[in-house]
Amino acid sequence: MLEVLLILWLVSSLFIVFERKVYRIIIYFGIFSLLTSVCYLLLGSPDVAMAEAGISAFATIFFIICIEKYYSRKGDISTEKPMNLSRGKWIGKLAVPVIFCGGLMALFIYFIPDAEVNTYLKDQYLANFMEDVGGQNAVTAIYLGYRVYDTLFEALILVISVVAVAHMSWTDTTSVKEGRQSEVKDLKMAVFIMRIICPIILLFGAYLILNGHISAGGGFQGGLAIASFFICRYYIHGIYDISIKKVMKFEELIFINIIIIAIIAVFLGTAAYIPMEYNTIFQDVYLIIMNALIGLKVACGFFVLFYRYVAIERL
Repeated sequence: MLEVLLILWLVSSLFIVFERKVYRIIIYFGIFSLLTSVCYLLLGSPDVAMAEAGISAFATIFFIICIEKYYSRKGDISTEKPMNLSRGKWIGKLAVPVIFCGGLMALFIYFIPDAEVNTYLKDQYLANFMEDVGGQNAVTAIYLGYRVYDTLFEALILVISVVAVAHMSWTDTTSVKEGRQSEVKDLKMAVFIMRIICPIILLFGAYLILNGHISAGGGFQGGLAIASFFICRYYIHGIYDISIKKVMKFEELIFINIIIIAIIAVFLGTAAYIPMEYNTIFQDVYLIIMNALIGLKVACGFFVLFYRYVAIERL
């Protein structure tokens, strides 16, 4: 099963490379991410699978809105002609990824199964993460404990991306009173379904954040779920009553708190000064707080990206 999905995964990547119509590329990207999520799940990484699926759903909606806005300013998408390639150039462009994929498959088939794998670090993580970091989810222990510095830099990258998007947009406006609303609000069945699933999405996001240290989930996945709640809110009510500038300031404040808590709890070794009978409680509290802050930060980041391009620039 996994081998078949990996082959389809490579095929979908080839479709992305050689497709020239923008809307089809977006759909192929969605299929590519879906196959990637299923592969992650089959490989035993439900946390990463949920993150990939959430990003794929958000990115697909985001790309469609951006392309719609682009062609609404430039002209009808039907006037855009796909790039025509000669037979020789088409064969040349196809040969490179085919040879590359074939080489990777040969490497996996003939070399990697016979290679000796050093699992020392993995064994140490799995054997000691409950005592060193706490919780029952090794993934959470790794990215909030052993490799917390990676998490800090990833959070910093998201902050920089959001600030860059806000500053490089068409307009400097950070809030508007009214604008172009979604056509979905006129579909009674869609509105009815969204009114039902919106509270469920919000509760599910909170569940992922609060239980990320003991089950699959965490701050990033929960933040994506919360951000999707606001996307649904736009489809039903419109979102012209929220200032992006305030949300960006709130995200920056959350990032500062993440750094401060990480420094106190991890780098300064605060747990070493706590009695052993309270150490487990401290570890669980640390993981929950960090997951909550990361979830809020991710929700704010995707919130700003979506609102900037939908509420303000889609006028």
